[in-house]
Amino acid sequence: MTERQNNTKVEEPVVDQAIWPPVDPISAGLGGRCPRCGEGRLFSGFLTVGRYCHNCRLDYSFADAGDGPAVFVILIIGFLVVGLALWMEVTLGPALWVHFLLWIPLSLVLCLTALRLIKGLLIALQYRNKAEQGELER
Repeated sequence: MTERQNNTKVEEPVVDQAIWPPVDPISAGLGGRCPRCGEGRLFSGFLTVGRYCHNCRLDYSFADAGDGPAVFVILIIGFLVVGLALWMEVTLGPALWVHFLLWIPLSLVLCLTALRLIKGLLIALQYRNKAEQGELER
């Protein structure tokens, strides 16, 4: 702890002192790997972040992607699926059941796949950039 001019205690940020070569956050995040060593698993389930890396023992308690991955998935996959559905409707004019048969399963598969990829990527970038909760300085 350090003291400021007005005698209030402020905690120093914890700095990662581990000696690991830099890992590309994009490849580590998309691969679901540890953002520090690039080898351990980031996820313990499909979308559940593990407690720590079994390789380098990095604690994943910092990892909080929040709603960010879901927003990116909705915007990206929604743009693709709606655009393709509109193109198909204007070009081919299929029955409504064809749209349901195509776009609902495609949306589910793309969203679930993209959600895991983007969540891993955001957590790896969060670690790399040392992102923390925002605070107001008083």
